[in-house]
Amino acid sequence: MTWEYALIGLIVGFVIGALVMRFGNTKLRQQEALQTELENSKSELEEYRKELVGHFAHSAELLDNMARDYRQLYQHMVKSSHELMPNMPVQENPFNYRLTESEADNDQAPVKMPPRDYSDSASGLFRPVNEKNP
Repeated sequence: MTWEYALIGLIVGFVIGALVMRFGNTKLRQQEALQTELENSKSELEEYRKELVGHFAHSAELLDNMARDYRQLYQHMVKSSHELMPNMPVQENPFNYRLTESEADNDQAPVKMPPRDYSDSASGLFRPVNEKNP
């Protein structure tokens, strides 16, 4: 019978020890607090990202409307300048560039040739040593 009491005491001791370790450990409580804080921060960050995406979508829409209005204003000024000053030379007319229909629908200005951001030959530090400039 004594071994039964010892076995029951051992089991009760393990349960009490586990409960004390579970609820009495400050590091475990700190870890749980940090975990909840991390989850809250993640949800706030996701909400902020959604707001940011919405903001930029609205800003893009406003910029598109502004570009469309600017094109309409420019086309109006071109038409008005030709109607009101038909004898003015093209060079003196401040609205001498006329948008074609395809350019009016396009948001970008016409580009005849893309800009070059490099030179034709090597220059500076990366010039080979055997290359000599006269």
